[in-house]
Amino acid sequence: MDMVTMNILESTMVSICREMGITLMKTSYSTIFNEALDFTCGLANVEGDMIAVADYCPAQIGGMPLLVKSCLKEIDMADLSDGDIILHNDPYRGGLHTPEHTFFKPIFIDGEVIGWAVAIGHLAEVGGMAPGGFCGEATEIFHEGLRIPPVKIKTKGKDNRDIWKLLLANVRTPRTNYGDLRALIAAVDLGEKQMKMVFEKYGKEKVRETVNDLLLYSERRMRAELEAIPDGIYAFKDFIESDGIDEGRIHVIQVEVHKTGGDVVIDYTGSSTQASGPINATLGVSTSAAYNAILHMTDPSIPRNSGCFRPIRIVAPPGTIVNVDFPAPEVGGNTETHPRIVGAILGAMADAVPMRVMAAEGATHCNFVFGGVAADTGEYFACYDLEAVGWGGRAFADGNDAVDSINGNCRITPVEVYETRFPWRIESLAFNQDSGGAGEFRGGVGYSKQMLCLNEKITASQMTDRHELAPWGLNGGEVGGLGATLVQKAGKTGWETMKEAYGKRSSSRYSNVELLKGDRVRLVTPGGGGYGKPADRTKEAVAEDVREGYVSIAAAKKYYRYQEV
Repeated sequence: MDMVTMNILESTMVSICREMGITLMKTSYSTIFNEALDFTCGLANVEGDMIAVADYCPAQIGGMPLLVKSCLKEIDMADLSDGDIILHNDPYRGGLHTPEHTFFKPIFIDGEVIGWAVAIGHLAEVGGMAPGGFCGEATEIFHEGLRIPPVKIKTKGKDNRDIWKLLLANVRTPRTNYGDLRALIAAVDLGEKQMKMVFEKYGKEKVRETVNDLLLYSERRMRAELEAIPDGIYAFKDFIESDGIDEGRIHVIQVEVHKTGGDVVIDYTGSSTQASGPINATLGVSTSAAYNAILHMTDPSIPRNSGCFRPIRIVAPPGTIVNVDFPAPEVGGNTETHPRIVGAILGAMADAVPMRVMAAEGATHCNFVFGGVAADTGEYFACYDLEAVGWGGRAFADGNDAVDSINGNCRITPVEVYETRFPWRIESLAFNQDSGGAGEFRGGVGYSKQMLCLNEKITASQMTDRHELAPWGLNGGEVGGLGATLVQKAGKTGWETMKEAYGKRSSSRYSNVELLKGDRVRLVTPGGGGYGKPADRTKEAVAEDVREGYVSIAAAKKYYRYQEV
């Protein structure tokens, strides 16, 4: 194993993946790409093993190996040509959820396919029954948009015009989708080009040998990390509120972590049967969530590739909320259920590795999606808007304030861009005081965004969580603050939930409500749970929280016995 060459090659490939992402960001049309960065770029060997990836979206990083390998089962390698690009988004073919489109391009060297350039990106509009791709009331996969099996969008470098026609005829925003699809194509084009230069520099056999060594190196380092964790069976259970369809039904995520030596099995046996509404996770999602959780508990310098995933195995019973059967809906599984699975695994491991876990985070991306016809242009617009949450307190530090959920690593859209691109005026954007769970180390706080509708009509839907079941604390920490979505109709002074205002079954998961000019919407994101007993928090930390406005005087007196000076 040539460690010098291996490290140089690994750094080179990761840099290529980052450059692919920058290209995607700078050439895309929609804010979910060029502002939120909801995409991931990677490289795979010919067998579909991920060999390098950039630090973009953890859900897609963990999902890439199964996704690529599943697609390769349907691809006739003999039918591939230099310049082909394959497109896929089917959740029931290894994918994560319908909005996430994967492009992979074969890398040919001397007439032989030696690898793949891969880009996964979340398109803001995919058709289906709700603008923006998140139908909170879907009851089957067909409600969630156009499903695409592995097909060639380009053949020998030329567009497959029939595929393009099909894609753009089934969405509300064909111009924007066209630009985003072109950006994904540009990313894999760049990855292929740069990897060909790597092969030219080092030679085909040397690169293959070094990549195999890299995968083995990552596996060995991951096994060493796992061996340092005490052997045992660690269990935890968490609960998800309404699926948007079966009002009042609570869904269980049951996790057992079986740790033996350098191996770990994540067993989801005991989790609820699949939901009627769209909170189900595909096998790709539950696999990615397990990888995500383990990566958060182990050395971050381990190269991210399929090698480090080899010691991790998954047991996910079919027909459950963690391994949904066709044709049930699943769009919320990747955004909402994934972070809840990660949280359950971290909760299970709290006693084994207390310095490497946290209390529950907000565990939602808010997923407020909307669309309509712009009054000034007459053109249809659609937006997938994600928000941030508070993270859980840890054994050594407070939770992070207002960052994307643990599976996203995305940014929120700046106010100036939001108001320029869409017919809303953002009237306030501020932290939620007291939303971080009290503890020796408090949870991070969420925030509220209040918006005024400026269009004659906007159709909105949402897929969010934590409106009823608060993020849990650890080791005596208090729960974090709940989220909420409230509407104030034009001419009125009171605020109502979507359930109250529109008769929906759920306030957190609903579809196609009509907002009119002058209506206001307030999105409230949850905070994180606290860690440790509040009485153990230092007086200095409490005083600073009060001074900075994170904690009110009333809450400081209630939880921390705070005394005003």
